[in-house]
Formats: sequence, C-alpha cells, structure tokens
Amino acid sequence: MAKNILKLGIPKGSLQESTIRIFGKAGYRVRVRDRSYFPSIDDNEIEPVLFRAQEMSRYVEDGIIDCGITGNDWIEENASDVEKVAELVYAKQSLQPVRWVLAVPESSNIKGVKDLEGKKIATELVNVTNKYLKDKGVKASVEFSWGATEVKTKMGIDAIVEITETGSSLRANGLKIVETLCESTTQFIANKAAYADSWKKEKMDKIALLLGGAIQAEGKVGLKMNVKKEDIEKILATLPAIKKPTIAPLSDDEWVDIDTIIDEEDVKQLIPELKNAGAQGIIEYPLNKVIY
Repeated sequence: MAKNILKLGIPKGSLQESTIRIFGKAGYRVRVRDRSYFPSIDDNEIEPVLFRAQEMSRYVEDGIIDCGITGNDWIEENASDVEKVAELVYAKQSLQPVRWVLAVPESSNIKGVKDLEGKKIATELVNVTNKYLKDKGVKASVEFSWGATEVKTKMGIDAIVEITETGSSLRANGLKIVETLCESTTQFIANKAAYADSWKKEKMDKIALLLGGAIQAEGKVGLKMNVKKEDIEKILATLPAIKKPTIAPLSDDEWVDIDTIIDEEDVKQLIPELKNAGAQGIIEYPLNKVIY
C-alpha cells in the first residue's frame, strides 16, 4: 500500500525565513539546502517544496501541490479557487497584516487615487490595482513591475502600488503613501480536491493548528510563582493574563502556585510589581505554542 504523502508549498523569498521559524516553533524542523527547491522536514508524511508566494495559489489550485502558504493578496491577484484552511497573521518583520499602498514622490501633486487619471502606475499586483481603479472610476495605465518598484518613479512612472509593513522603505526612497488599496494576511491554503481527502484534511488541519499555536505564542512568555493565600487577590489584580491564571495548591497549605501567560514586553515592569505584592520563586519561561 502506497504511503500517504502531503505535498506542502513553503513560500520562497521574503516570507521564507519567518515561515521556517514558525514551523520550527510548531515542532517541524525544516532545512533548506543551498540552491535546492526541495527542503527537508522531520516528518516523512510531508514533501515540502519552495515556490514564490506570488505563484503559490496557482500551483495549489492546479493540484501540483496539496497545500501551501501565501498571502491573501496573491490569492486575489490570481483569482485562485482554493480552500482557505487557516489565517496565519505573520509577515516578514511582524505579526501584523501587510498593506498594499499607493505611493508617490514626496514632491508629487498627486493627493489621492482620483489624481491618477491618465497617469502611469507600476506594481506587481496588477489585477488588484486595476480592479481598485475601476471601482474608483479612474482610468490609468498599470504596468507590471519586475522588482525594485520603489525606483520606478525616477523613470517616468507617476505612482507605484507596493507592499509595506512599516513604510520605512518607501520613506527611504523619497516616497509618501497617499492611499491604502488593501490589507493582506498570510493564509494556509489547500487544493479543494486534496482537502476533500480525509487523510490529507486531517494532516493539514493538524499543521494549521500547530502553526496557529506557534503564532499565538509569539511575543509571549509564561510566568510561574509561589504566593501566600492571603496575597492572591493582590497578585491577581497585578497580572494582565490572557485568560484567568491557573492557581494550584502546594504542599504547604498556606501557599499556592500561580501560572499565567503575559506579553514579553510587560515582564520587566511586572516582575518587580509581583515581588512587591508578595510573589516568591518567580520563574519566567519561553513558549513555543499557545493553543486555545
């Protein structure tokens, strides 16, 4: 009997490093060899392959691979008919959606999309941009950009539509944002026929669950501490917990153990406050996954 195999697309390029890191936190060790499009993974039921995020949804729709990770922007751009298994909110630099924005030179008189009538626009996201212009009743020339889109305004292009997380690259290139066309999040997508297969669906749902748990754990840590029963209320009032903290009895009837999850950025302020409120034996520990 042939072994079940799930063909998984991992985005090559800007999302590659962050995706492999999230897979690692989810419990999957992915290794990419130099000049190879076929990474290794410590799960013999998965065959990973690297594809550009821009192309991923087409390969998934066509059944070349069973599932993959890409942005919702490229699903829309390719008008791909795929199953969206899970939304995974992470990007190259942050855990926020990315934006596709209309940007022009700082010296430009273009203040908004209506000023683009008869102008030239460069972007990778051609179809989405054309639809946006049509919805706004604006006729402009949209050309595909093969990269280095930020510099196109120095070569006779009036505006660009470009992806950004922080806007810093645009500002560094003397550009200003005048409108946001859309926001996009990372999606775990599946071929519809593959997702109808019970074994593949179960495998994909498991991967999506673990990836989601890894993302939920980003920027968070666990805190454990011993607390006298008489100090419990003071401690609970201090803790900004995701859910109600776990309180467990200790061998000494006068003490309890309190366990909770907090944002890592709050730790430096919170630990001294907990100590002053009576907590002892405070332990901070890293989290790989948080599953609700």
